[in-house]
Amino acid sequence: MMQTLKLHIYKPNKSEPETKISIPLSVLSVSEKLLPKKVKESLKNEGIDIGELATLFGKQGPKGKLIEVENPTERLVIIVE
Repeated sequence: MMQTLKLHIYKPNKSEPETKISIPLSVLSVSEKLLPKKVKESLKNEGIDIGELATLFGKQGPKGKLIEVENPTERLVIIVE
């Protein structure tokens, strides 16, 4: 089964994500160029490099929630399924 990287961005005090993106790990290095500007900015603001994630997941990597970052304006959750 193909692994998928999921990015969920939530507004403060909301239980449903404002933005949800699913990217097959096998095409992550190409897909990062297609991410919406807002998502790239959220990742960059938290110091998360999608290119590095692509390198890490070139091999079989971990599954589940990898990271959850919350600041006053949003909450970012990165999951691998």
